[in-house]
Amino acid sequence: MKLKTLALLAGGATILASCATGPGGSHGDALRLMQRDFKPVGIATMDRLKQDKVQAACNKYDDNPPKALADELQKEQYATVKWPADGKLLGDWKSGEKIAQRGRGMAWNDKPGKTSRGEPNGGSCYNCHQIGPATTSFGTIGPSLYQFGKLRGYGPDIQRYAYAKIYNAKAYSVCSGMPRFGHSGTLTEQQMKDLTALLMDPASPVNQ
Repeated sequence: MKLKTLALLAGGATILASCATGPGGSHGDALRLMQRDFKPVGIATMDRLKQDKVQAACNKYDDNPPKALADELQKEQYATVKWPADGKLLGDWKSGEKIAQRGRGMAWNDKPGKTSRGEPNGGSCYNCHQIGPATTSFGTIGPSLYQFGKLRGYGPDIQRYAYAKIYNAKAYSVCSGMPRFGHSGTLTEQQMKDLTALLMDPASPVNQ
């Protein structure tokens, strides 16, 4: 079992994102071990140990499922994206920056949709990405998003891509390690709009 899986479970992860085993390992044994030892506390319920088709496939094929299967699963994941009813994908980039900076949320002692402090869940975006130029400390697990819109354009297609990627990253890369913020209910529609604006609004510092 990957150590990162144990760390996620110990920290109260929202989902069992990966539990792959190396050659000779037994995913079934590892899962049974976690089912035995993981206890529900607060919002950290036993459903966190349930895998969907995507997680099961990525575990089975060590994050590299056959292309035909990956394409099929990505189409299914894209179909889960719920687009804003008002058709507007861009919110307030200033709010988006706060969400990107904020890392709290979905811990066992939090409330559904809010942290134990009563704040909305954060996105922890800077943990994995370079985004705005003012923040010089950021993770490099994910690609740099600095000048995202400036480099790609601000048209409706790229706006839809950015929103859908935030909603469910597995719609584009089936074994992506990026959280499925909308699919899991971690972020609200408005929060995802605000993050999309952070990336796509020409006035955002990201695009300066």
